[in-house]
Amino acid sequence: MSMYASILAGGSGTRLWPLSTKASPKQFLRLPGPNTMLQETVERVAPQIPIDQVYVVTSGDYRAPVAAQLPALPYANIIAEPTGRGTAASIGLAAALIAAREPQAVMASFHSDHAIADVPGFRAAVAFAETVAQQGYLVTLGIQPTYPETGYGYIRYSAPLAHATGLAAHTVEAFVEKPKRQVAEEYLRAGNYVWNSGIFIWRVDRILEELRRYVPTVADVLDEIGAAAKQSGGRMTPEVEQVMAAVWPRLQETITIDTGVMERAQHIAVIPISVGWNDIGSWASVATLFTPNEFGNVIVGLAPEQHFEVSANDTLIYSTTGRMITAAGVEGLIIVDTGDRLLVCSKEQAQLVKEIAEHMQRQQGK
Repeated sequence: MSMYASILAGGSGTRLWPLSTKASPKQFLRLPGPNTMLQETVERVAPQIPIDQVYVVTSGDYRAPVAAQLPALPYANIIAEPTGRGTAASIGLAAALIAAREPQAVMASFHSDHAIADVPGFRAAVAFAETVAQQGYLVTLGIQPTYPETGYGYIRYSAPLAHATGLAAHTVEAFVEKPKRQVAEEYLRAGNYVWNSGIFIWRVDRILEELRRYVPTVADVLDEIGAAAKQSGGRMTPEVEQVMAAVWPRLQETITIDTGVMERAQHIAVIPISVGWNDIGSWASVATLFTPNEFGNVIVGLAPEQHFEVSANDTLIYSTTGRMITAAGVEGLIIVDTGDRLLVCSKEQAQLVKEIAEHMQRQQGK
């Protein structure tokens, strides 16, 4: 059996406004660079998964940027959903096309906007996960928590199922929602909870089977698309796109793979890993990608003579303009200058940026 990759690249990246916009979301940005996050995601798995076996799931608006950033990727491996209907449909769509090529292939599903510091360690975990998935398990990579994060879902696990050098796969007991601070601290002390990374490895026949069992409305649509894809060898030809355009409107609900399948299925395994994972879900996360100065400030995009801080600490200043920025007597701020837009917020409330971005999109249609 071969391993394939599905890379989700359809998000609008609202939490990183104003740098990330609907026209240019974060997966197409260089954070921290020099490659874009989408390019880094493909490069990360390149030694294990040939580019011909990589599928990128996106929207019609982003098909051209995906093709431009990944010129080696076959154009027919870019899957443009007519409308977003959640990760159950997105991941299932890639699984249906891969199954049309190789019915029992192992598929790894990644997000295009995550950062990984320890790439060799990550690759080792993916390789181990492949061996566990070949045994019929739905496998997820769980991130060893380093602090009581309240913005992530958690996975509780129990007995080990298999071992590899420095790694172990465990039986998943439960997926749990984002906790309050006190509960997150209890998870950290318990030692058998990991952050839910949203990275999955499984045989395509197994995930399609589970979609059929738990989300039949999605499975019915995928069955028709998969049947058409068998004629194209699992490629997105105009004929397959025509079938998808005809059946996709039957999907009325937005269903995540977590709530649709993972929280209900059996035979799920998690591999706890510590690889410097960062979902870059806020400007506060972006700040951790860069080395702070002696005052704990992170300055990006400005030469020394273009910024000046007095009694300022633990602050991110991010500029794409080179315009002079000064800060005095502040702590824990995020300052982002893109020329026509300026963001100032606290790190503690960085998630509120999403509300600003959504408001701007409604007001300006951007």
